[in-house]
Parts: sequence; C-alpha cells; structure tokens
Amino acid sequence: MIIGVGVDIVDVPRFKRSLSRTPALVTRLFAESERALSLRSLAARFAAKEALVKAVGDPTGFRWHDVEIVSDAHGKPSFRLAGFAAESVAAHGIGVLHLSMSHDGDSACAFVVAEGGAQ
Repeated sequence: MIIGVGVDIVDVPRFKRSLSRTPALVTRLFAESERALSLRSLAARFAAKEALVKAVGDPTGFRWHDVEIVSDAHGKPSFRLAGFAAESVAAHGIGVLHLSMSHDGDSACAFVVAEGGAQ
C-alpha cells in the first residue's frame, strides 16, 4: 500500500550559488560519506532528502544528517535513516522506501515512494 509519494527538483546552478555563498551548507546538509560527490550528485541527493520529507508528509524533527543516500554495488540508490527520521518513517507505518534520482544539464531530481503494509 502506498502511503505517500514525494518529488523534488533542484536547479544545479542555483544550488551551486547557494553552496558558494554558504560553504557550511555542505557540512550541514550532507553526511560525511556524501560530501566528496560531484555538485550534480549532491543536488540530486538534496532533492532526494526533500522528496522523502514530502513522501512522509510530516517534516517535523527531520535532521539532514539522519538521512543519508547510499548506493548498492549496481549503483541503485536507497536511504540509510537514523535518529528521528527513522523513527518518523516507522511511526507513519512506512516499511519500504523506493528512491529514484537523476540529473541532466542544469537539473537534478528525485522521486520517492513510501510503501507500507496493507491496512
């Protein structure tokens, strides 16, 4: 049963300007394992974190570092959740999160489907 969906798109040049103006954003928004990635990959991960909040439907208490995007051996992305993000997802009855990310040219986007058990 689908509990929620979320989508977000990031304008990569605008994202770059934000990071240039406030370099501490990289540390604030991304887990240590994410920080060395390319600008477009960071933009896609930021979109994924925003899309997750939309799919859950309740941003209260979410912390950026509690949401990390990891990839398996084949490059398929998924979420590694900790702290309040993990608790909130579970409290909303979400058992599986599906994530797709893409970037092309000046845009990066992410789509999240939050799935729970039949109710």
